[in-house]
Amino acid sequence: MIIGKVLCRRRAKHNFDQICGDNMSDEQDCITTLAALEQLYGEVATPSLMKVTDHIHPAYRPFIDSSPFVALATSGPSGLDVSPRGDPAGFLHIENEKTLLLPDRRGNNRIDSLRNIVSDPRVALLFLIPGIGETLRVNGVAEISINPELLERFAVEGNRPRSVLRITVNSVFFQCSRAIIRARLWDPATQLERAQLPSTGSILKALSQSAIDGEAYDRALPGRIKDTLY
Repeated sequence: MIIGKVLCRRRAKHNFDQICGDNMSDEQDCITTLAALEQLYGEVATPSLMKVTDHIHPAYRPFIDSSPFVALATSGPSGLDVSPRGDPAGFLHIENEKTLLLPDRRGNNRIDSLRNIVSDPRVALLFLIPGIGETLRVNGVAEISINPELLERFAVEGNRPRSVLRITVNSVFFQCSRAIIRARLWDPATQLERAQLPSTGSILKALSQSAIDGEAYDRALPGRIKDTLY
């Protein structure tokens, strides 16, 4: 099997060429050029272009100030990563119209995002606000600061973060609510009970072929999270 081989065939249905190769069926068409992609989707609506700014416009500040959850996307030599970041609303501080400050709270110590930023400073942020359909997207570049005064600014319960991301903003724009509406993300009726999904301990037990005691892990987890939240 040749992975990534591209075959070309005229497809009148969408009026573009290029279908993907041997690892896909002949009926699975695959876009391989920007021209084909733009022909399929059509032109971008004017509001979708006008909403983009190169700084934190006053109209966008309330979204950042009201968000308790951000998804942080990074890129590095090993590939891409997206990581959750959460704290009380406003935890991602607006230093000025071009700069955001994001404290790095305690986690599992994989530090995938930070490893990526060391080699590639480009980052993307997705801000979510409970109950709100629109999201906010921010793209920029980040540096990892360990300035003592900066760390102290973000101390919680006497615990300072080990580092703070200083993010220089390149673009900011809102995303419409369609995805949130389709997902019914904030609808309590769609929420699951935790017991409906495998516990983290049972997952670790399965992946480690029982080398990790899953039941003991689950019993200790709530206390461990409480003790290491900050």
